[in-house]
Amino acid sequence: MKILGILVFAIALLLSVMIHEFGHYITAKKYGMRVSEFFLGFGKRIWSFTKGETEFGIKAIPAGGYCRIEGMTATDEMPAGEESRAFYKANSGRKLVVLGAGSFLHFVIGFIILLIIFAGVGTAKPTTTISQISPCVPQVNAACVDTDPRSPAQLAGLQVGDVITSLNGVEVNNWSKDVEVIRTSAGKELLIGIQRNGVVQTIAVVPATRIIDGKKYGFLGIVNEFQLVRDAPITAVKNTFLVSWDFMTGSVKAIISLPSKIPALWGATVSGTERDPNGLVGIVGVAQVSGQAVSTENLSASERIQTFLLIIASLNFFVGIFNLLPILPLDGGHMAVAIADEIRALFARIRGKARPQGINVNKLAPITVVVFALLAALTVLLLAADILNPVQLNL
Repeated sequence: MKILGILVFAIALLLSVMIHEFGHYITAKKYGMRVSEFFLGFGKRIWSFTKGETEFGIKAIPAGGYCRIEGMTATDEMPAGEESRAFYKANSGRKLVVLGAGSFLHFVIGFIILLIIFAGVGTAKPTTTISQISPCVPQVNAACVDTDPRSPAQLAGLQVGDVITSLNGVEVNNWSKDVEVIRTSAGKELLIGIQRNGVVQTIAVVPATRIIDGKKYGFLGIVNEFQLVRDAPITAVKNTFLVSWDFMTGSVKAIISLPSKIPALWGATVSGTERDPNGLVGIVGVAQVSGQAVSTENLSASERIQTFLLIIASLNFFVGIFNLLPILPLDGGHMAVAIADEIRALFARIRGKARPQGINVNKLAPITVVVFALLAALTVLLLAADILNPVQLNL
């Protein structure tokens, strides 16, 4: 089952890459640019066919893909009569659309996956059914010890399987909100309506007082069951937007903190100490985590699907944000060059001068090589860490 999860992840990743490159392809064609190749993978050509002026196909190394748009720089040669279709001849607005289309489609993929989760698969929400009764009131955030007092739930006779129907006579409809009644009732009598074996009854209980981070909370000593609940269409769309924004801002924070996490990654790789699940993880590591999510017996089939889809959605948001970084050879680097060209043109107009020649990306090759080398080194380190000391999820 774990192997199946890894294979499904690999397929999902390759589909994401294809959709990313399709974004470049369809926008470039829309603006009349010449697209000569659209390939999945790199290296030796395995299979291909030509439609119109574009060769589509698969190459031997399934480590990504590319869409070759002709004339990326002024030094690139174009077929006779096709010079006007070169990428560098387009205005900056069209360049930005073509370059940003890949990341945009990553965001679309992530959004659609989240919408499927909220509206189709469902998200875990607490129910009103009791699944566990704590035997004590822990004095610290740890397991019960002999000196801890018995929990109010146990003293009152609440049982696993009881369904809570009301709190102080008010019907319970949303446990996530209604549980606040318990938290604000420390030391006060609370009337809990329950249904047990089809019989409705009321039990009086006094929640214990717990101090957490200097605040007083009522503690009953119950844990409720969770189940996947589908959202209504409008609520699903709203929640999808909110979570999409959280994923995007989280990706930005992760990228900013990336350099500070490299020493810990190196240490875990060399010493074999436990990897931080919130630390850096490579594609191989994400594939392994996906395999764990699909194969774990601690989750239901729907929960496995939900976890897997969340991984794919978050990966798409991260890749979309990362690809917009203003560094070559990423799309964001080429977008930065296009924006710089427009800024230079604006200053030229203000001074009454002709538009300057566009920036030759080839002259920035040394910077590109350095960035590529750094990314390659990080990729190798992540690969070593994921193989020698993989991340383990607590599923």
